[in-house]
Parts: sequence; structure tokens; C-alpha cells
Amino acid sequence: MEELFKKINIKPKDISLYVTAFSHSSYANEHKAKGDYERLEFLGDSVVDLAIADYLYSHNFDNEGEMTKIRASYVCENALYEYSMALGLNKYIRVGHGEEKEGGQYKKAIVADIFEALMGAIYLDLGYATARKTVLNIIVPYIEDPNITFFSDYKSALQEYVQTEQKSVLYDLVLETGPAHDRTFTVEAKIDNIVYGVGTGGSKKDAEQEAAKEALKKLAV
Repeated sequence: MEELFKKINIKPKDISLYVTAFSHSSYANEHKAKGDYERLEFLGDSVVDLAIADYLYSHNFDNEGEMTKIRASYVCENALYEYSMALGLNKYIRVGHGEEKEGGQYKKAIVADIFEALMGAIYLDLGYATARKTVLNIIVPYIEDPNITFFSDYKSALQEYVQTEQKSVLYDLVLETGPAHDRTFTVEAKIDNIVYGVGTGGSKKDAEQEAAKEALKKLAV
């Protein structure tokens, strides 16, 4: 991991945190390891959110709604996956044999989670100031590049559409498959109880966005 530490410009104190940050539950189960990255990913999610919110606030972005949309765009699964792959984080992911055969080191949900787990490890090891600096060094160049977009808020667009038509939209989770560490969710977007779109994703939020995207396509016809 020395190459990675040099790339993101940190000097770790507790290497075990970073080992855990790159350990998938399938690996931890097979090797009877103390833990996997899930708790660090939970913590890192908040660290990344706070760092980006802090950046947007301090740079006088227009209003709460605008800041919320921008933050969502740069902390979504697609964005986190891009950051991880650009840093080569997938090279350090440790997965079990079964997960390895299924290409676990390249699965979007796992690769995205690893980025947040790493930020969680940095926060615990070196403090918030270092974690914040690391997050901003990685993400701000993407925010400042007008040619890069990761995320379209299809749910908001659909909500605006149905409001003008005085209708309502609901999202129903209709299917949940896969093991606990790699769930796939299927969601229906219903307008006045009629299904207009179906979406799948590695999280309920992503599935809802896909369902909203499909609904907008149908409504545009």
C-alpha cells in the first residue's frame, strides 16, 4: 500500500485500519479476520459528505437545494467508483475465493464502498483535518471540471413533472436479491398507482433513480 499512501499523500500510523478498509466480508469470513470494511465504510460515508458540504458552503454555492444536488452528484456510487478506479484502489481489495471468481474487485458497489472505507480509516488514524484534505484533493478537481458529470437527479425531475400535472409518484421496492454484502434492489416508479418505470441497482437509491429515469423516458414519448 506504500504506493497508494504516497499517491494520496498520507503517512499512516495504524496500518491495520487500512488492511480492514480493503477487506471485503467474503474475505473476512474465509480468513476469520477481525472485521471487514463495512463499519469503516459507514463512517467514511459521513466523512465524505461533511467534507464536500463544508467545501460547498465555504465556496458560496447558491443555496441549499443547489448544494444538495451538487453534493449528491459527487458522492453517488458512480462518482465513488470513478475515484476508486482512478486511484487504483481495486488492486488492494481482498475478497474471498467465490467473490473473486465473480469479479468482486471490479464490482461497482464494492469498489465504490472501498473509497468511503479508506476515508473512514484515514479519519480514525489521522483525524478529520487530514481526511478532509484527502477527500477534497481527490474530489474537488472533478467538481471544477465542467466536462465531468456523474449523476442526474432523475427523481427530482420526475417529481417536478408530476407536480405540474397534479399527480403523485411513489417508489415501491419489489425485489431484493443477492447475499447481504452484495444486494441488488429492484424498484418500481408509480404515478397515480400506474407503473411507469422499473430500475435496479446496488442500493435502493440507485434503483429509484433508474426507475425515475425510465419513467421520464416513457413520459417523454
